[in-house]
Amino acid sequence: MSTPTAVITGITGQDGSYLADFLLDKGYRVVGMVRRSSTENFERIEHLRGKLEICQADLLDQLSLINLLRQVRPREVYNLASQSFVPTSWEQPVLTGEFTALGVTRMLEAVRLVDREIRFYQASSSEMFGKAQEVPQTERTPLYPRSPYGVAKVYGHWITVNYRESYGIFACSGILFNHESPRRGKEFVTRKVTDGVARIKRGLARELSLGNLEARRDWGYAGDYVEAMWLMLQQPRPDDYVIATGETHAVRELCEIAFARAGLNWQEHVVVDPKLVRPAEVDLLQGDASKAKRVLGWQPRVSFRQLIEMMVDADLERVGAWRPPLGNEKLQTDN
Repeated sequence: MSTPTAVITGITGQDGSYLADFLLDKGYRVVGMVRRSSTENFERIEHLRGKLEICQADLLDQLSLINLLRQVRPREVYNLASQSFVPTSWEQPVLTGEFTALGVTRMLEAVRLVDREIRFYQASSSEMFGKAQEVPQTERTPLYPRSPYGVAKVYGHWITVNYRESYGIFACSGILFNHESPRRGKEFVTRKVTDGVARIKRGLARELSLGNLEARRDWGYAGDYVEAMWLMLQQPRPDDYVIATGETHAVRELCEIAFARAGLNWQEHVVVDPKLVRPAEVDLLQGDASKAKRVLGWQPRVSFRQLIEMMVDADLERVGAWRPPLGNEKLQTDN
């Protein structure tokens, strides 16, 4: 049996790196798509250099995507690349739409033109539910996005459904709720908190500024969630699936667990800054992954506490040995 080939867009991100780990363990040939850049940011996949291939293409350039698929001839394409940070989408809404919405169309069009037998995975998001119309959210919950990022993800989600129904392409959308790891970018609230805890513990900062402490999310472990992506493309028929833990936790609880892991009292260090609250807040997201559990046989393995403690431990190790304090340094984050 020939070695299966998978293309991963966004391979240098958190999900791309975990998915590459997973597929390589499955015996895949893995090709990572990256944009041409004057600087390389391969930190998350540095341990995989030599095991995977890197090719240049761009979600803003249709021809580059067509050429990539013609050259690589993959069996599976995982479209994980996007402008994925919600606060940035308020500052750069047009660019967010180009990558996160139209970029999906360009990749699907490349699949349609090159090889309709390619199986396609689209990274949809719980942010599409936004001002949730029901709790918990399922595949049938009406969408009500509350940010340019969420709106762009809705477009990407429905254009995937449209290509599936119009052209018979095996195209799936994974509606993934928040998923974190030690590889999460520091701009995201979970990682900002755990990095802040490590810096405070090491004497490099004294305060951590946060926005809405009562915002609740369904947080899972990225390493668990990439398995669900793969499982979707192994089914006899394409479909869309919510991937979530079914539990919600407030940012306040995140702080309690993270600071306690380092032997600190969060109330002595966390400062609420109203400027860090989103223009349109998403207060509660909670997913119902019953369909994924029933059809895919998928289950989350890492609990919320285990996840946060894993991230704190990794950041404490990353920050390294204690150094003298730098004065009244403050850390800020957006939720």
